[in-house]
Amino acid sequence: MKIAQIGPLYESVPPKLYGGTERVVSYLTDELVQQGHEVILFASGDSVTRARLVPVSRRALRLEGPHVVDPIAHHVRMLEMVYRQLHDFDLVHFHIDYLHFPLATRYPVPALTTLHGRLDIPDLIPLFHEFPNVNVVSISNAQRKPLSWANWRGTVYHGLPIGLYRFQEKPGSYLAFLGRISPEKRVDRAIEIARRTGIELKIAAKVDAVDCKYFETKIRPLLDDPLIEFIGEIGEAEKNEFLGNALAVLFPIDWPEPFGLVMIEAMACGTPTIAYRNGSVPEVLEDKKTGFIVDNLQDAVNAVNRIPLLSRRTCREVFERRFSASRMACDYLAIYQALLEDGIGFHAEKLGLLERH
Repeated sequence: MKIAQIGPLYESVPPKLYGGTERVVSYLTDELVQQGHEVILFASGDSVTRARLVPVSRRALRLEGPHVVDPIAHHVRMLEMVYRQLHDFDLVHFHIDYLHFPLATRYPVPALTTLHGRLDIPDLIPLFHEFPNVNVVSISNAQRKPLSWANWRGTVYHGLPIGLYRFQEKPGSYLAFLGRISPEKRVDRAIEIARRTGIELKIAAKVDAVDCKYFETKIRPLLDDPLIEFIGEIGEAEKNEFLGNALAVLFPIDWPEPFGLVMIEAMACGTPTIAYRNGSVPEVLEDKKTGFIVDNLQDAVNAVNRIPLLSRRTCREVFERRFSASRMACDYLAIYQALLEDGIGFHAEKLGLLERH
């Protein structure tokens, strides 16, 4: 199958540091190539892939700093580049939200869109009503609830390459928080959990420009506690040690998380997660097996004390069974095949109508 993967340009594929969507695009693309498919990846020029790369920007837009004033302009240009090469593809798979909807619904080849972000935004309702036939995939069943009537072709959970993270059989002595500093990620809850349990917390997180004020006013004053170590943003190579050597990962979110990649990254290392019951958490985490799902601060504190009851080997086994990149690719291939079969039926129907007239 000839498949075009259309990635965001804000980060490289895979990203040098933070960037969940770009990592998933990378893992999916490379696994599809591994399984024998011809894949063309539209992404930034500094991307590294086993597919054929079509570089749209010189490098990730975030790294260009003030030189990039309007990132949408680069994405619109990418859509034109994709359109000019449509004859080369059997199917086009988008990972750039909804910018392409007016074009993709008019393509002569099937188009699929994975929605990677939150969907509980009122502005999206009239948009999806305007494009009722656009083929979309959710990354959790919880994610799709605000737009339950959209043209969902399936739910595909994220997956990671089996060899990306090493299994660490012996737990470390600290709690870990990995991701982004923002109000909805609730690192302040993680800090309070560490204080109440008396266990060290290491925070590996980026601070986006939009969250700088929140970080300086709400979070930085909490970092003076000797139990708290703020590491900052880390890359893929550092995650193995950071996650694998943790006693547990804290995921105290306060928003409808569409997936939560950090939960399966921790699982791959054998490290359980303590997560608040929001969004996809009950789908990804198996309560009392790969972690604990909690509803409040006291539940979280109690869960930390129960971490020794969990098997780190079981965490790894569940990861291999449910969240591998090969499983993710197979799920997408099944959807690709269904779309291609739909397309054959659609074109045959059109041809029959033409012949009758």
